[in-house]
Amino acid sequence: MMQSIREEQDRDFAAIREVNVQAFGGSVEADIVDKLRETGGSVLSLVACYNDDVVGHLQFSPVVIEHEGNVIEGVGLGPMAVLPDYQRRGFGSALVEAGIKAMSDRSYPFVIVLGHPDYYPRFGFEPAVGHAISCQWPGIPDEAFMVLILDEQVMRKVRGEASYLELFGGAE
Repeated sequence: MMQSIREEQDRDFAAIREVNVQAFGGSVEADIVDKLRETGGSVLSLVACYNDDVVGHLQFSPVVIEHEGNVIEGVGLGPMAVLPDYQRRGFGSALVEAGIKAMSDRSYPFVIVLGHPDYYPRFGFEPAVGHAISCQWPGIPDEAFMVLILDEQVMRKVRGEASYLELFGGAE
């Protein structure tokens, strides 16, 4: 098995869309990925490949927390998708690990994820409510809205609402 993780390339766009449509059973997440790319809202877009075929995808976009007049800029992880036939084979974990390393290397102080509470804690994510960080969308369960603190010094006293780009507005 030749598995690799790399940044997306123009030739990957159709495959990335198909990965998201198949993984999520619809086009909502695929549309978000396309809009992020078109509007320059993507911080990083990674693909997981198996023998040169794109089988997984992970996107990061800006998330801000306003705290005491300051805007702390971090990132949101997601959408993250793996083709159904390739799930539970390590592709998703490899994407998340590579993405977290890239965000740390780029000095982002935090990563937010709205995701499965049984999946993301293995990467160090914990409920954001424990850090007094709230979700901009009401009704999101605390256990599904998680944060990974990458810079304890920057985030030590930060409290507030995490806000995604406006194009996520309908993604509740």
